Amino acid sequence: MYPDDVLASRSARNRKAVRQVPAEPELVVETPDGYCGAVVALGRSVVAGERRDTVVLEDRFGARREFAMLPASFLLEGELVTLVRPARAATAPARPGRTASGSVAVAGVRAQVAKASRIWVEGVHDAALVERIWGEDLRIEGIVVEPLGGIDELAELVREFDPGPGRRLGVLVDHLVPGSKESRIAATVKSPHVLINGHPYVDIWQAVKPTALGIGAWPVIGRDVAWKDGIAAALGVSDAREMWRRVLASVNSFADVEVPLLRSVEELIDFVTA
Repeated sequence: MYPDDVLASRSARNRKAVRQVPAEPELVVETPDGYCGAVVALGRSVVAGERRDTVVLEDRFGARREFAMLPASFLLEGELVTLVRPARAATAPARPGRTASGSVAVAGVRAQVAKASRIWVEGVHDAALVERIWGEDLRIEGIVVEPLGGIDELAELVREFDPGPGRRLGVLVDHLVPGSKESRIAATVKSPHVLINGHPYVDIWQAVKPTALGIGAWPVIGRDVAWKDGIAAALGVSDAREMWRRVLASVNSFADVEVPLLRSVEELIDFVTA
């Protein structure tokens, strides 16, 4: 007569399971207190006496807040969800026994404690792409990659960092070509302990080979349109955030990105680990 536990409350028996959603970069969610932002980082903090996974959200004004990834504590397009850490993509290495960057894979080696030296990149997309290809190598070397949010204040940031022989700094810059604003900013930094490298592409997206995305070439976007929005529209994608998720997902190894980016990042890694 009773198909389930008669002592269980009706609400418990009818409660719908809350979907678990990987907290991928750029995923936009809302918290119960109305804060809406995109995922920019994951971490771990002590919450109510327990170590818990946390997520950092950035709102449309650039402000960031950290939240515990508690069950059923976020809204995704109006649906109550639980954010979880993304599973690492099971990508095929470039060759047997090699990492996604093409380096020889070293089995059984734990990530090192972070060194004082750093690699800076312009934004979270640059950091995500570097992690996608060189993340395993950098963890073994103990080198942290930090997004700057642009390089307009690069000279001042370098002075604050105070580079030295055991505290080297590598900087990856978009559109580092003669005569560009980026090249003029880079020229203001004078230190033997800083290496500024770049690539010729308008944005890090463009350093991904079109063939990896299944397109013949990157669309040409006029200067009167925001480049990322224009790319998404030209390729029939709903918005720039969704377009970025597709770009990042298309990269499995160093073979999926252009040579100028590969050369620049490899030189930066060699510099900060020398």
